[in-house]
Amino acid sequence: MTDVLHRTGVTCRVAADPWMVAEHHRIRAEVFVGEQGLFRDSDRDGRDDDAATIKVLGFRGDVAGGAVRLYPLDDAGHWQGDRLAVLAGARGHGLGVPLVRFAVASATRISGRLMTAHIQPRNVSFFERLGWHVSGEPEFYVGVPHVPMAIELTITGP
Repeated sequence: MTDVLHRTGVTCRVAADPWMVAEHHRIRAEVFVGEQGLFRDSDRDGRDDDAATIKVLGFRGDVAGGAVRLYPLDDAGHWQGDRLAVLAGARGHGLGVPLVRFAVASATRISGRLMTAHIQPRNVSFFERLGWHVSGEPEFYVGVPHVPMAIELTITGP
């Protein structure tokens, strides 16, 4: 997967070296552990050690300000997107949309047919604007309500 420069000036890159992986985890920790308190010490889990998991960073210029990860759930093209995090100081600078689109495009290129995610209720409309739809009843994840959402992955264009 190659870098993608969006019209917003945001570049999304797969975390391909130790510094980028460390930045990916630092951003997630700052948002999910420090800011939101969803996890006590770390938001890392077994998916982070799985070679099939793709970790992505969003950059504005040279500065990493957002992260997302994605991984296959089965061999039939079902992918999970999660841990979308944008640092507080980087919000409103156009990182979220490119990160989500990069994750969706990446799964699509790897023969994905469906991507799912668990979304905090305040972010549902953001994902709906990007073509996602609610795919189930609200549920609790790490003690916080989340809404299951999905998007069909289809290849468009050449």
